[in-house]
Amino acid sequence: MKPKVFTKLFGLFTLLLLLYTAVLVFVFRQLVEQGARETLHGLGSEALWSGLIALAVALPLAAWAAARISSRLQQVVDFTRRIAEGDLSARLDRVAQDELSAMETALNQTAERLGRNFAEIESRRQELAAMLDSMQEAVVALTPEGSVRWSNSVMQRIAGTQIHSGRPLVHFVRDPEVLACVSGALERKELCFGRANSLAPGRVFEINAAPLPSGGALVVLHDVTGIEAAQKSRRDFVANVSHELRTPLTSIQGYVETLIEDPDPNPEMTREFLGIILKNATRMSRLTEDLLALASVESPDYKLSLRPTKASMLVSDAIAALGGMVRDEGVQLQSAGAPDCLVLADSDAMHQVFGNLIENALKYGKAGKRIRVGARPLATEVQFSVRDFGPGIASEHLDRIFERFYRVDKARSRESGGTGLGLAIVKHIVQAHGGRVWVESELGAGSTFYFTLPLAPVPQGPFAGAGSAA
Repeated sequence: MKPKVFTKLFGLFTLLLLLYTAVLVFVFRQLVEQGARETLHGLGSEALWSGLIALAVALPLAAWAAARISSRLQQVVDFTRRIAEGDLSARLDRVAQDELSAMETALNQTAERLGRNFAEIESRRQELAAMLDSMQEAVVALTPEGSVRWSNSVMQRIAGTQIHSGRPLVHFVRDPEVLACVSGALERKELCFGRANSLAPGRVFEINAAPLPSGGALVVLHDVTGIEAAQKSRRDFVANVSHELRTPLTSIQGYVETLIEDPDPNPEMTREFLGIILKNATRMSRLTEDLLALASVESPDYKLSLRPTKASMLVSDAIAALGGMVRDEGVQLQSAGAPDCLVLADSDAMHQVFGNLIENALKYGKAGKRIRVGARPLATEVQFSVRDFGPGIASEHLDRIFERFYRVDKARSRESGGTGLGLAIVKHIVQAHGGRVWVESELGAGSTFYFTLPLAPVPQGPFAGAGSAA
């Protein structure tokens, strides 16, 4: 405790003792006024010496008592200072059973209660922070002045920089839609919605900014890039399907109306019209089949029957099954060789993959007069290839050629009856096998379509040889 507190306590005790001495002198003086004069001097002297002796004895006792009380009060002051600084583990030692001891007990209980409450609050804060960090949405809390109070890890990644608490949000986020929603929540106390397109390159976010009851605002950013892409893909798909169906339907409708309205149709013209109708109906049938096939391979329920199969057998089966169709077009289907190593494959799905790739090569590489199919082993997979020797594909088309309905030469594709879905089906089947698919091409030198299949695991145990042979 500070010296002046001790001085005040000690002075108080001294004053009380002096007052006591003065009272004694006054009492004795009253008594001696009624006695003899010589007796007055003696009694006064005795009273004075008694007071001085009492004062000499009481002063050390007063100093000791003042020091003791001062020490205990100093402990209380130190205790409260530690509590104010956040040290909730501070406690007071009980040294006696008195009024100060009761106060010390009450203060210790208060500190213990505060410690439990703060521990519970900190635990809940950490749980809340963990939950907000695990969210896919970006969350940032703001003060009434627009400064950052807290932000989760997703917000940090989107901002592309470390967001520091206590600094204005505008220092880290410059998107005008986000700032406009924040302004509405802070100034007008309204729930604001918006859409941010420039917050992160190539990404779209929905903005929800809500005012907080205690002041400030909470901003939540929901990434809707995938949803936007899915909606665009669905719109494009519907538009493409409608376009692909409208052309043959219009043709069929026109020729049928002509046949119905002609009272005396020419047999040769009728046969020609019916042939055109059949061609368009066949085209619609192929489109429907490809749409069903694509929907099947894109479905989460699409299942493959994967079995260890020799890569050479997949290549030879594809050449044997499709060689006749290719020869009818005046093109040779050749083998470029294939290893006998085992791959995990669904034979029926692989027949569809090779069929689509060879048919695509026949449509666009027929001028080369040959198609070559082969495979070669890699470290953990086998790489298959289908190569044509036609005019090739320009580089700007290579990244999009596996998209649905994407055509390099739309006129030639429709003329040959193509639906624009074959390569998309190939991509999904290969990816379902755990492989990759790509194309390499050079103008004037043809194109080569590649895909990979993972190697089958080597059988272990005493029957490994028999299993491999089977």
